[in-house]
Amino acid sequence: MSIEVPPEARAGDEPVLPSYTLEQVLTGVVMGMIVLISLGNVIARYLTSQSFAATEEFSIALLIILSFLGSSTAFAFDRHISVGFFVERLPRGWRAAARWLSFIVTSALFGFIAFYAGRLTYDQYRFEETSPALGVPQWWYTVWMPTLAVLIVLRLMHTRLRRRA
Repeated sequence: MSIEVPPEARAGDEPVLPSYTLEQVLTGVVMGMIVLISLGNVIARYLTSQSFAATEEFSIALLIILSFLGSSTAFAFDRHISVGFFVERLPRGWRAAARWLSFIVTSALFGFIAFYAGRLTYDQYRFEETSPALGVPQWWYTVWMPTLAVLIVLRLMHTRLRRRA
């Protein structure tokens, strides 16, 4: 059994490590946290017949963060949902217009999410709402929605400017 070595990886060369975006690194961290919380809950339930149901609050908040990070990663690599079948068959000028329209609509959507989630977070802070299970301030969970929505809009702008089409 032999393993072929790519021509660019010669003997004595340093191994080339893949570079990851910030979103990919954070996605790994968040997924690891979800796994640890879930594993801890399973072990505690198995050993003590008690559940750490309160940890579900953290898991749900982390899943929302994970969704936003996944969206940002998809936009960073231009892998978001699109109607490529139709857009690829358009003339060049129309394709560029469709891409700009997609950018505008997507940016507006995440802008609306940032605005309304920001208002929700502020109201939760102002009225001192607490979470049902742990009793921590509810805004600790929701502050990530407007923050990540703004970062997604910035990622969209960065990707659009980089592609320039």
